[in-house]
Amino acid sequence: MTYETLLYATDGPVATITLNRPERLNTIVPPMPTELRDAVGRATVDRAVKVIVVRGAGRSFCAGYDFAGGFHHWDDVFAPDDGEGWDPGRDFAYSVSPDHGPTKQFMAIWHTPKPVIAQVHGYCVGGGSDFALCADLVIASEDAVIGTPYSRMWGSYLSGMWLYRLGLTKAKEHALTGKPFTGRQAADVELVNEAVPFAELEATVARRAAELAAIPSSQLAAMKLVVNQAYENMGLTTTQTIGVMLDGLMRNTPEALRFVDMAEREGVKAVVTERDGPFGDYGAAPADQQPDPSHVIVP
Repeated sequence: MTYETLLYATDGPVATITLNRPERLNTIVPPMPTELRDAVGRATVDRAVKVIVVRGAGRSFCAGYDFAGGFHHWDDVFAPDDGEGWDPGRDFAYSVSPDHGPTKQFMAIWHTPKPVIAQVHGYCVGGGSDFALCADLVIASEDAVIGTPYSRMWGSYLSGMWLYRLGLTKAKEHALTGKPFTGRQAADVELVNEAVPFAELEATVARRAAELAAIPSSQLAAMKLVVNQAYENMGLTTTQTIGVMLDGLMRNTPEALRFVDMAEREGVKAVVTERDGPFGDYGAAPADQQPDPSHVIVP
């Protein structure tokens, strides 16, 4: 089958899923979560596939949820029947549903028995970072920007992976400030597994995928399961339930509604500049502290 928001391809034992909205930095809109879950399912049942790679086309892995246009592309699931305002009950029920909630669907890469490598470059922020950190291995370009600007406005941790991958000290600091890491910094604090120059990124991911593919699939599945189960025992599912419910609330505070309204009227750049300008990071950072725009992944 073909997809609207991503590409799926296999090469020997490796399946590659490429988020494919490069003109919008692969921001998340329907039906991307559903398509991602379907593509992971395809790779899972394909006995020739032993490893899954997830990456983004163009200049970024994924710049989070697309809140341009007033976030109306989600009205079918979050808005009341009359289409006006916000239905918190509908939001909560949809978000925690294993069949429909975007975070639950992105967690397909956590639940598949096959190892998943996230190949991160450019911006990997907001919901995009929550998604990427669900992978088993995360390999980033050194100049990638990984963060949760929603810590300042319009959101909450969704997958909980920021909390489980970082220790308390750094988790609390970044939860409260939303400060981003570069790929290099993220590797240094072990948020991600490895950071390499962009020119080496694809080759490094291919090499790690080949190493994993040399191991029997049953062995990979067993080792992934035992590690995942340890974190499930620490309350991962509960954390995600609280996270997506809080995210719904934080998207609908008076300040958050003003934020999205401004994005609809004046554009995303204007509202992001207002949010991040005092911190001088993300889109408000100097050019030498942003991902190199020439670092492009061509599917």
